[in-house]
Amino acid sequence: MSQILGFVNQKGGVGKTTSTINVARYLAEFGKRVLLVDLDPQGNASSGLGIEKEGIEKNLYHAMILGTPPQEIIYATDTEGLHIIPAAQDLAGAEIEMIHLDGREFRLHNVLRVLRPHYDYILIDSPPSLGLLTINGLVASDGVIVPVQTEYYALEGLSQLLGTIDLVRERLQPELKIFGALLTLYDRRNRLARQVVNEVRAHFPGPVFENVVPRSVRLAEAPSFGKSILDFDAFSKGARAYKGVAREIIAREPSKEGEEE
Repeated sequence: MSQILGFVNQKGGVGKTTSTINVARYLAEFGKRVLLVDLDPQGNASSGLGIEKEGIEKNLYHAMILGTPPQEIIYATDTEGLHIIPAAQDLAGAEIEMIHLDGREFRLHNVLRVLRPHYDYILIDSPPSLGLLTINGLVASDGVIVPVQTEYYALEGLSQLLGTIDLVRERLQPELKIFGALLTLYDRRNRLARQVVNEVRAHFPGPVFENVVPRSVRLAEAPSFGKSILDFDAFSKGARAYKGVAREIIAREPSKEGEEE
């Protein structure tokens, strides 16, 4: 059974989609079967992997709201072993439509449980909000990865997100875990950035990834070419960081953790 990891932060601009894309790409590079689920109506994860949204007939909306079989909304990427369920603007109205649906918090969970046996990892790129779409992402996940930018307002809103995770765990998904905080947009020349790293490592109520993602022009450029950083500039600092993050995730696979115990 695959491990489902949701990348969640209600703040925009923290490197959430960049992280989801590049972790997915490196997991596939390491021979894992990976499905990326684009839960953000903006569809940036879809375009960031070279998916032309205009040419897509069916997307996540069709499965979550209209009941389309999940197998019909999966698309291949240019990378072997890496598939994607794309988002489109249709998804923007899904939160309103779900309000009156039965089991509204479990719509994505029900989609992914059908696909789960076919992948090693399912990664969910959540929208920058704490609305019903993000709640669906949390309920469907085994663990949450929280991208945290190493800047002045990094910890602002983090307590609200952690509170939401606690509520989901208490009322909807008791097995949900905080997989870890992922420090992003790091500039080692900036003393404040170093202080934020230390603060997160000292006070975040869960693991923190050892690999820290740097602020990088190459990372910012890659999505505009529909490529991951591995395919755009494999020798950049950003590429090395995400390669390390993927290795950390693999090292914590449940079977391996069980063997260590």
